[in-house]
This record gives sequence, C-alpha cells and structure tokens, in this order.
Amino acid sequence: MRSLRLCVRIDIKKMRNLPGTYALILISSSDQLIEIGKLGRVSVQPGFYVYAGSAFGPGGIKARIAHHKRIAARPHWHIDYLRAYLHLVEIWYTYDCGHHEHLWASVLGCSKGATTPIPGFGASDCRCKSHLYLISFKPSARRFRDKLRAKLNGHGRIFTHKLK
Repeated sequence: MRSLRLCVRIDIKKMRNLPGTYALILISSSDQLIEIGKLGRVSVQPGFYVYAGSAFGPGGIKARIAHHKRIAARPHWHIDYLRAYLHLVEIWYTYDCGHHEHLWASVLGCSKGATTPIPGFGASDCRCKSHLYLISFKPSARRFRDKLRAKLNGHGRIFTHKLK
C-alpha cells in the first residue's frame, strides 16, 4: 500500500488562484467584548479560534487568504470583524470545486474540546450552527485531516501554512 502525504506545508506565495476550502487558525490571548456586524456585541475569550470558509470567487484561495491576512478597513464578512482582534497563526486549505466548508465546520465542531463561541458566525447563508469554533489547545491539522477523510473518503490534499 502506498503512503499518501495529505498534509503539506506550503509557502503562501506559491498558492494558486483556484477555488477551494480553508480554515483560519487564530488566537486570542485575552477576554474582549467586540462588535461583529449584525451579530452585535460578542465576548471573545482566550484560546484558539478556527474558522471554516470557502473561496469560489475571483482569485480563489490565493485571493481569499490574502484578504484574511490583512485587517479589513471596511469589514464585509463576520471574520473580517473578528480578524481585527485576533492573531492569525496558521492556515489550512485545499483546492477543489466541492463546497466542503460545511463539512469542515461540522468536523471542527465535533473536535475534542471545541465549543461554539458565536452561534451563526459565518453561517448566515447556510444551516450550520457556526463556522467558528473555540478550542482551548492548538488544533492539529493532521487530526483534522484524518477526521475529514473518515467522513469524505477521497478528500483532497490539505495544505498548511504557519504564519510568523
């Protein structure tokens, strides 16, 4: 049986302009009360936040990740509001035309120690409980990948990028 390397680190400059699904791993080191668009004032506590999203617009994954790396001057998505207060530490992504962000959110929500800090976050256009989860310890891309593959055999390769 041949071994497939399904979790690969890649330089962000090498990302391609293809559609896909991604997860942002962010960290908060303090309690904060912040305003998030129509969701209103929400409490943010210390820990790792993981957000699942998709990139099917112009520029695909590369453009969407470039957007999320910056602090938005005029926030558009829920994550844009949160991003101004949390530090982005890692990105996981895959290239494919399937809309897997809901599966990713479901797998994240079932992760050990995961809680839903803001119900409806990033999920205003779907039936998901949330696309954002709070985990008290740093999540593992490898464990996440294994859980995804158990739910969707043949899921594409997941790339990871750690930020400084």
